[in-house]
Amino acid sequence: MSAANKRLLLILLSVESLLLIPLLAMQFRSSVNWSSTDFLIAGILLLGTGLVIELVIRKVKHINNRLAWCITVIALLLLLWAELGVGIFGTPLAGS
Repeated sequence: MSAANKRLLLILLSVESLLLIPLLAMQFRSSVNWSSTDFLIAGILLLGTGLVIELVIRKVKHINNRLAWCITVIALLLLLWAELGVGIFGTPLAGS
């Protein structure tokens, strides 16, 4: 198995593992209440972020540029996640 295929498998397993956290939390806490749409959107965001980072790793050769792009992608994920979760910016994405 090539290194690229191992990274893709790692991305898929990481997304699955991260989505198990709220699923398990829902079994023990009533305050965690995700719908299937929440899981779908979270899965798309996490998988998309992982695949974009994989693309950056494959295409960007200079290590400093690669690091800058990866940090930017992760920052965008976190900002979008916070907006969708609690509406920190008050955009229509959060339903406000």
